[in-house]
Amino acid sequence: MSKNDKLKETIRKIQKDFTENPKKAVLDYTSFSSLKEGLQSKAKLRDHKLVIDEPTSFGGKDEGPSPVELVLAALGSCQEITYKAFATALDIDLKSVSVNLKGILDLKGFLAIDKNIRPGFKNIDGIVNIESSASKVEIDKLIEIVNIHCPVLDILQNKVPVKLSQTISKNLDVETQIKVA
Repeated sequence: MSKNDKLKETIRKIQKDFTENPKKAVLDYTSFSSLKEGLQSKAKLRDHKLVIDEPTSFGGKDEGPSPVELVLAALGSCQEITYKAFATALDIDLKSVSVNLKGILDLKGFLAIDKNIRPGFKNIDGIVNIESSASKVEIDKLIEIVNIHCPVLDILQNKVPVKLSQTISKNLDVETQIKVA
């Protein structure tokens, strides 16, 4: 059995299972992160650890991607995964897929210099590079399906309700900090 056949079988099993058991299709994703030093944060996602940092030109140590770069990486990799999954499920030849993205961010919004400029990306532009022997009709169908079903593209294009609450703690005294460490 080829890798594509295994992937297709896995996708079919998942689709069948979620059709028969819709509650299983709803997943909770979690992230824990903590600011460590300067502008550097460390995140834990499942069993994966990630260093997030700003470039030195922005006051960081440049020991990892910045949060906004992670947004671009999330979109690009989600597009690639979605292309592979649907091309496999639909028997569309997909030799390779890669995504080049560019996000424009005006830091005057983040730094509260201009209240009329949003702190996030003004726009994201990119190119999806598809290598395939499939017909134009098949590729056009694949592109349409991917752009409808790519989770990160949906997250970025549609408003997602976000609710953040805060807990406030007082600094621990030095004696307590020594006991905790």
